[in-house]
Formats: sequence, C-alpha cells, structure tokens
Amino acid sequence: MNSEVSDLFKSDSAAFTIAPSLYLPIFNAGRNRANLQVAEASQKIAVAQYEGSIQSAFREVSDTLVNRRALKDQLDAQSRQLEAEQVRYKLSDLRYTNGVASYLDLLDAQRSLFALEQSVVQVRLAQLQNQVNLYKVLGGGWTEASASNNPAAATTAQ
Repeated sequence: MNSEVSDLFKSDSAAFTIAPSLYLPIFNAGRNRANLQVAEASQKIAVAQYEGSIQSAFREVSDTLVNRRALKDQLDAQSRQLEAEQVRYKLSDLRYTNGVASYLDLLDAQRSLFALEQSVVQVRLAQLQNQVNLYKVLGGGWTEASASNNPAAATTAQ
C-alpha cells in the first residue's frame, strides 16, 4: 500500500493526467453557465425585438390601408361635389350671358369651382403619396440610390 501512495506523485502516474481534466470543467462550470444564460437572454431579446418589428409592420400596413380607404371616400365625395359645382358654374355663365346674373355671380361660381378643383388635386396627391407609403411599408423595392440615378425622379422629389 505504501508503494501505491508513493506512486501517486510520480510524473507518469494516472493522477497527473486526470487532474488537469478534472480541474478545467470544475472551475469553468460557473463561467459556462453564465455564458449560457447570457446567450439565452440575448436570444429572448432578439425574439422580442423581432416580434415588435412584425407587430409594427402590421400596424403600419393597417394604418396605410385605412388611410387609403378614407382618401378614396374623400375623393369620391369631392368628385360628386365638383360635378355639382361645374353645373353651378355653367348655369351662372348662362345666367350672366342672358343678363339675368351679374359678373360677380359668375366670378364667385368660378372661384368656388377652382377652389374645389384644387382640393381634388390635393386629395389625389395624398392618394399617390399613400400609394407610395403602402409600397414602402409592404417592403418597397427601391433604394435612395436608384432614385438619385434617375434625374427625372430627383427633380420630381424636389
């Protein structure tokens, strides 16, 4: 038995080869657990950010589609109003031509017609901007670089 104990301290002993392999996992176990917890926390954060991005994208698409519908309804109403205003202007012109109405009445009808036409153009512009925004929130497909390569697009953007 004495010889077995004395053999433990020899360099070719199995104890010298097993000791380093036992040492490393024992002292790294806490660090490994901490690294695992950090990786799991990072993964949970990434999943939460991804879910937030998805929810934000759905909200943006939904808002844009609601706005699109509202603009369509607004344009439909203003188009009907524009038709009525055009009839009013024609009647005012006929009344002025026949001497029944003053020139001021004709100018007032013309001013109302022009104001309504301008309003229709503004709503149509908002519709086009909404269409571009919808394209953008659905994923787009253009980049700023491609827009700047096209001189016509650059002048319209200004």
